[in-house]
Amino acid sequence: MNSTRTAGNPLLVPAEAFVDYAAVRPEHIEPAVRELIEASRAAIETAAACTEPPDWNNLVEAVETPSERLHRAWAIAGHLNSVVNTPELRAAYNACLPLMSEFSTWVGLHRGLYERYRALKASPAFAGLTPARRRIVELALRDFRLSGVELEGAARETYARNAELQAQVSQKFSENVLDATDGWSLLITDETCLDGLPADVIAAAAQAARTAGETGWKLTLHMPCYLPVMLHARDRELRQTLYRAHATRASDQGDPAFDNSESIESLLALRAEEAALLGHTDFASLRLETRMADSAGQVLDFLRELATRARPSAQRDLDELRAFAARELGIEPLEPWDIAYASERLRESRYAYSDEELRPYFTESQVLNGLFRVIHTLFGARLEVSDVPAWHADARIYRVLDAEGRELGRLGVDLYARPGKQGGAWVDSERSRRVHGECLHTPLAWLTCNFPSPQDGREALLSHDDVITLFHESGHAMHTLLSRVDDPGAAAFAAVEWDAIELPSQFMENFCWEWDVLQSLTRHVDTGAPLPRDLYDRMIAARNFQSGLQTLRQVEFALFDMLIHTRTSGLSISEVLDTLDQVRQEVALLIPPAWHRFPHAFSHLFAGGYGAGYYSYKWAEVLSADAFAAFEEAARPGPDGTRDVFDPATSRRYLDEIIAVGGSRPAAESFRAFRGRDPSIDALLRHSGLVET
Repeated sequence: MNSTRTAGNPLLVPAEAFVDYAAVRPEHIEPAVRELIEASRAAIETAAACTEPPDWNNLVEAVETPSERLHRAWAIAGHLNSVVNTPELRAAYNACLPLMSEFSTWVGLHRGLYERYRALKASPAFAGLTPARRRIVELALRDFRLSGVELEGAARETYARNAELQAQVSQKFSENVLDATDGWSLLITDETCLDGLPADVIAAAAQAARTAGETGWKLTLHMPCYLPVMLHARDRELRQTLYRAHATRASDQGDPAFDNSESIESLLALRAEEAALLGHTDFASLRLETRMADSAGQVLDFLRELATRARPSAQRDLDELRAFAARELGIEPLEPWDIAYASERLRESRYAYSDEELRPYFTESQVLNGLFRVIHTLFGARLEVSDVPAWHADARIYRVLDAEGRELGRLGVDLYARPGKQGGAWVDSERSRRVHGECLHTPLAWLTCNFPSPQDGREALLSHDDVITLFHESGHAMHTLLSRVDDPGAAAFAAVEWDAIELPSQFMENFCWEWDVLQSLTRHVDTGAPLPRDLYDRMIAARNFQSGLQTLRQVEFALFDMLIHTRTSGLSISEVLDTLDQVRQEVALLIPPAWHRFPHAFSHLFAGGYGAGYYSYKWAEVLSADAFAAFEEAARPGPDGTRDVFDPATSRRYLDEIIAVGGSRPAAESFRAFRGRDPSIDALLRHSGLVET
């Protein structure tokens, strides 16, 4: 690589330096990736050819140093592609996908490097490593095996081609969902059609129309618009229109240019082929080699038990909803586009409470201040906004500081939905904590959401569900930012089992229901008053409203995921939809129309790494509920029946045994170290209101 081509490239800063996101251009990506791949290849060849006995420095460290820079640059490229997508950026990213896929496959198939790791594991030097470093070596050997290193001849070539194709097809799936979502809108010219919608949603729709040079109100499928329409629009036809558009995104029922049918078929076939090449009967059994769960059968039993426990409550939920909708709303039969609307009216009627009544109290600045207070109380860390430029005017970079003011890491926060930004909410890591010689490389993470943006000069208002989402993602962020693991190979996002990675995130959600926490999270946008106690009491009473139906919905998704990945070969799109229908007949009470195409936009499965792993949300929820139960058991009673759940000793133990250790030991060991026993499902059932009283 000609260094003159990459001089001044912001993606090529030294490992200890910070990247200027605002300076990154699409034309920087491919030259940086090529140069860093070349450097990593050279380092791997040198380490593999070394004639000295293998040790940590001449093998693992020698490979990790250049690889860290490559994976950091690629992470930044992927992040920008997700949050500020443009045709130029997408083209640059896609041009590098085959390069990165080929390099990753080449590393996984490098027999010489594999043999050096095997020799290190068998050498006296291995016994002298720290437990975390021994685990890194053992995980590396496992990953080599799962990357096909022991394959020969044509099988190796097939595996390499398979890996490259999976990366390309997953990216295409993601692009189709993004483009289908961005490409649909509905211009409303009669304001009466918007009856029932919150004022800030109407204002945002008017602004969207003005931006597009149109008169009226522009509705979209982005969540800050779509969800309020489904919850609050009195116009049933409008709800049906948006429901159908959302349910058929990226499918044969929508714009054929974005149809993901072929991508789904290709991915399932490629995954089945990958599993067979590596000696597994199906993709699920391959994936479960790296999880807490032992087998697909264990996962299926867990999900079906949960469905059995939830079904009586779910049936009561649905019977009550249908009766209420017919009696009070004149809606009969209850159609899928009526569910959210009727449910919100029932909740308002039963509890004299609605999400919209809460929203004015959750101003963005107050929510962030309250979140940061919780983080400080739990973990002793402070977040301080910096003047470091981010990738978009909406995004901010925070410094994470310890009690002495030392920087532990940095967190980029990007909260608002906008065109060109992938939907949903997630945390990703640019760099994990690493001690390299005398130098400490602190971690950097990104927290991304899709909340409503500020309107009419007022700051953004969040729903309580938005607040829960923000706390959830902050749990992921703290898992990497508060790590004390000095080697990236044992970092949380690198080594924690996938079905345990949601423990810290789901754990944080619990604080969104505590009275003292909500007092710090709320400040009415007009009066400045915190959340009133009577509104809090109504909110708590409604906490488990329709939790049975919600649990069955998650079980439905997880069962579908597991069943399509326990086949020995790929499936046609009709077989995929048939499988989903069979799952719904088994566990669901709400059956969508035949034209519904949920799988076609299920990015978790086909573009987000959750293939044969969606069950992880419920699996980890068992862990997180049980972990929070330790705080409940240690809670001190407060006035008016409140409680203080921030027990210092329990907080320190949680930080020390769950958060700070990252993936330096198996998740089951970390849980037992914190809780003193194996996890129990009891707390989850109690928190979800699924225990008969």
